[in-house]
Amino acid sequence: QVQLLEAGGGLVQAGGSLRLSCAASGARLSNANVIWHRQAPGRQRELVATITSEYNTNYADSVKGRFTISRVNARNTVYLQMNSLNPEDTAIYFCDSGGSWGPGTQVTVSS
Repeated sequence: QVQLLEAGGGLVQAGGSLRLSCAASGARLSNANVIWHRQAPGRQRELVATITSEYNTNYADSVKGRFTISRVNARNTVYLQMNSLNPEDTAIYFCDSGGSWGPGTQVTVSS
């Protein structure tokens, strides 16, 4: 079973950027769809972005045009490039593949 580990979170000012990574071990991600989710305090978990094994992507309306999901199969890693961040993007970000989840990485955007 694949194990996932997110990294790249941190504190950033509004308007800034971060790049999150989701590194897999124990199995190859190349044939799997990968999803980024986020969970903010007091809010429902939100599906942020999806990338399929064929590199098709989908985004939540709230992040379209600002976030980009990508994958580098040679690194067994999926990325989430986040630009023009605003305080509403503050959350714990998780990656998910086939029901396996990472522990998450905290993103905090200050105003």
